[in-house]
Amino acid sequence: MFARLRRVGVLKRGRLDGEPSDRRLARAAGVSHGTPGAWLDGRQLPQRIDPLLAVLDEVRAEAARRGLLATRADALGADTVGELLDEERWRAAFEAERGHRNERSRLEAERQRARAALERDGVRARQAALADRPRPVRQWPAGRLGVHPAIPGRAPVPGRAPASGHAPVLGRSPAPAADPTHSNSNSPTGAGASGFVLPRYVPRPHDVRLRRLLAPAVTDGARPILVVVQGPSCTGKTRTAYEALHAAVPEGFDLLFPADTDSLLAALAADALPPRTVLWLNEAQHHLTDPQGEAAAAALLRRLDGEGPLLVIATLWPEHAEALTRPASHSGDAHRHARALLAQAHWVDLPRTFAADLDAARAAAAEDASLAEAVAAGAAELTQVLAAGPDLVRHYERAAGPHGPYGSALISAAMDAHRLGGVGPLPLAFLEAAAVGYLTDAERAAARPDWFGHALARARTLIKHTTSPLQDVPHPTGMGRLPGTARLADYLQHHGRHARRFRCPPDSFWRAAHEHLTHPEELLRLGDAARWRARYAHAVRLYGAAADAGESYALIRIGQMREDDLAMEEAERLYRLAIDAGNTDGLLCLAALWEDAWCWEQAEELYLRASAAGVEDALAYAGLMWDGAGEPAKAWAAYERALRSGHTDVLIFMAQSRRREGALEEAAELYRRAADAGHTDALHQLVCLWEETGRQEEADRQLCRFAQEGDTSALLSVAHMLGRSGRPQRAEQLYLRAASAGDDRGWFLRAFMWEKAGDPAKAESSFRAAVESGDLSALLQLARMREAAGDITRAEALYWQAVDAEADSEAMTSLARLQEAAGDRERAEQLYLMAADTGDVRVASALLALARLRGAEEETYLRFGLAADGSASDPWEWPPTPEPPPARSAPAP
Repeated sequence: MFARLRRVGVLKRGRLDGEPSDRRLARAAGVSHGTPGAWLDGRQLPQRIDPLLAVLDEVRAEAARRGLLATRADALGADTVGELLDEERWRAAFEAERGHRNERSRLEAERQRARAALERDGVRARQAALADRPRPVRQWPAGRLGVHPAIPGRAPVPGRAPASGHAPVLGRSPAPAADPTHSNSNSPTGAGASGFVLPRYVPRPHDVRLRRLLAPAVTDGARPILVVVQGPSCTGKTRTAYEALHAAVPEGFDLLFPADTDSLLAALAADALPPRTVLWLNEAQHHLTDPQGEAAAAALLRRLDGEGPLLVIATLWPEHAEALTRPASHSGDAHRHARALLAQAHWVDLPRTFAADLDAARAAAAEDASLAEAVAAGAAELTQVLAAGPDLVRHYERAAGPHGPYGSALISAAMDAHRLGGVGPLPLAFLEAAAVGYLTDAERAAARPDWFGHALARARTLIKHTTSPLQDVPHPTGMGRLPGTARLADYLQHHGRHARRFRCPPDSFWRAAHEHLTHPEELLRLGDAARWRARYAHAVRLYGAAADAGESYALIRIGQMREDDLAMEEAERLYRLAIDAGNTDGLLCLAALWEDAWCWEQAEELYLRASAAGVEDALAYAGLMWDGAGEPAKAWAAYERALRSGHTDVLIFMAQSRRREGALEEAAELYRRAADAGHTDALHQLVCLWEETGRQEEADRQLCRFAQEGDTSALLSVAHMLGRSGRPQRAEQLYLRAASAGDDRGWFLRAFMWEKAGDPAKAESSFRAAVESGDLSALLQLARMREAAGDITRAEALYWQAVDAEADSEAMTSLARLQEAAGDRERAEQLYLMAADTGDVRVASALLALARLRGAEEETYLRFGLAADGSASDPWEWPPTPEPPPARSAPAP
């Protein structure tokens, strides 16, 4: 066909002098102007025969007018012009070509089906090798996906209709009736044959958002999507995700629910998550804070860049979300990949209560026994009541009966373990050993030899046929429970974080953790908890146990404590041990030790080693070191070395260096290069530079782009820099612009700017606006300003609000200071100790205040810390540090 069309094209262009024109041919065929030319050049085949025949008729008429039909068409064949343009021949050729096309399409379709079958077989084979395998979405019952069973309730009055005026209730659980975990009979027990109660679902506004996110994501060709359902314990996160799963995900999708991080990594490594799969990450913090969490986050990021549709549905507590998304600090970046992963997520936030949806809940309660009982409790926390949360707390706090105090002691120890860093199953031997310190002398004396068995039974009491304070742990690889372990109910984990936030565990807790806990990362976190509460002796022992279990970061932590104790040679030895264990952060810590000793060359050598080991920022650290040492040429050489290695973030430091030197155009060009490389902060600094150098039009243009894109973080960043550079009026405009766009951070940052600029009235009004917008951290600043103004009564009330809102140790220290000034030294000492027990890294100020009030030497408190009961610790000896391989030692600063 192509050859025949080209022959007609040659005839038209040559012997017919280009006639008929392409425009005339297009008009005759009813196609666009360039289409006939494309046909006759052999570049395109017509899809239908009729438009082509119309073109050929025009060419034939022109050839007849010129008397050429009987002449030989060309040198390529013996046919005449008339035969070349014969309609029947063209119809036959077109049909033959269409037959060839159909055959090619059929063969290609068969090849595609064969390839798809091979791919499916490969995926099935890879999935079959996994410990946790995907299976169809509809085969996963609610309880298996982590939905909490509800209280059974009592049967509603037969025939009772919803109260007038209530909207009809939507959204019964969509699971098939055959699913035993979906039965919710109205019998007195309220449970179906399985005993699992799933009450009627009451949709709320966040359900609409979640389902709108999922609906387009399940269509063919859609990109993979990560959705995070965020909310505190027992607010309905998993149930919300489960209902959306059944409402939005069609038949034909499989779901994988990995039991642990190793299983998740195995599925990702095996490429066992094909399109039309849902990855279910209930309580995603267990995966992302695991020792392999960063590897899992990085692998999942790569899968999100692959083929869809693929849904990753995760649930997460706010405190874990905050920890995982917190920006990197100078001490390291433990969750870099997790933060990058969660930055890709679509977030759906759940309210803590049903306060805004009680009418819908009451209407549903008329037909649902569980909901009826929850509504009758009179609280807006319906999901918590359904999960028996308040009853769990009452059972724990009342400690009734002869075994009550002992059961509550076990629960208290479990609460402290979870809030201070333990996330896995708790050994019963740990709970038994730790419980001693949670009991009074009289209770310990009255304990019978079999006290622990009775205490454990009390702590495992089934509350409202629903849940227990201490629960069995499923065996990770087999059937049944994991013997010798227990886990604390989610609601009590959440309750313990708040109710016990000002309490330091007793000595027995720390000793039991050292003796009975073996997970290296848990030991490390518990060591951190002891350290930030000034229980230094316990911290060192726990760090030592973590190091013995293979946790190299524990060596770094002990090294930092030795640095605080000015034992620099011991710190160096510990950092070298961490380096020998493969921990590149040890290189950075050792480099900082050399840097503090002004041994710049040795420090640079270590930064170079860290860079060669894969630490991305190491060369930038070397440049910053030389900058701080007053060696700009060496700093520049380090920056250029980093740039050659692909670390484009140093362009910002290079720009700042040139800016300090007054080379503003060169600085601007470096900022542009950094921005082009994807470093958004560079663009913010460039806008600030334009502002400062009078290039207002360029600055305004970029700020308008930020506003149009809804990038209020950029507006705040530029405003912050302008405020620091002495342009508060211009910064004020940007802060207000961001705040009016819904970013309430604008009020807080604006307040700080005006406070530093010496305008307390504007500062205080902005702090109040921040509080009203929900930023409770501004309470502390308001209290501080009221105190400075002499309004002590109001300041004290605001400090207490800050304490209640955030357990802020700074607010607690301020309250202690006020009590000390008022002459109540006993109350002041109590408050200082509570500040220390919050676990804030600023514990040193509370320690110094306690030493002063008790008339003790400050150095003793700073060196040895506190005993578990808050008294001064007895002097203790550092454990011996193993000797690393011989190496040069940094001179003591």
